[in-house]
Amino acid sequence: MVMRTDTSAYRVKHIDPDNMMKNSAFTQVIEVSGQVRTIYISGQNAVDRLGKIVGKGDVGVQTEQIMKNLSSALRAVGAGLEDMIKCTICLVHGQPSEPVRQAYLSAWGDRPNPPTISLMYVAGLARPEFLAEIDAIAVAPL
Repeated sequence: MVMRTDTSAYRVKHIDPDNMMKNSAFTQVIEVSGQVRTIYISGQNAVDRLGKIVGKGDVGVQTEQIMKNLSSALRAVGAGLEDMIKCTICLVHGQPSEPVRQAYLSAWGDRPNPPTISLMYVAGLARPEFLAEIDAIAVAPL
């Protein structure tokens, strides 16, 4: 199945080939063409604007804050979560992935065309209290 987002300047094709698994949380392939801005969001952790850790010891609560941070970063450049085309989730080894998935899907909401996603387990992050980190790539009109 191919879904397209068209504007006058660019096109985004979300492709889930018929011979591949389909999942509501991510798209298998995304193709972007035309005149667009590419936005790179650095790895976001569960910190508020003052740098205080939110959700110590709770990977689900931390992911909720991470998604808020991603949304804020995208809004700062006139974009939104729906403009993400790629997310990389780093999860500290031993943490369950289901709370991360639930928090991500809750933030994503009913939007169509989710981004591509990679999830990797890591030994640790920048601070020992961080249980997850997500970076993203988005595209938006010029």
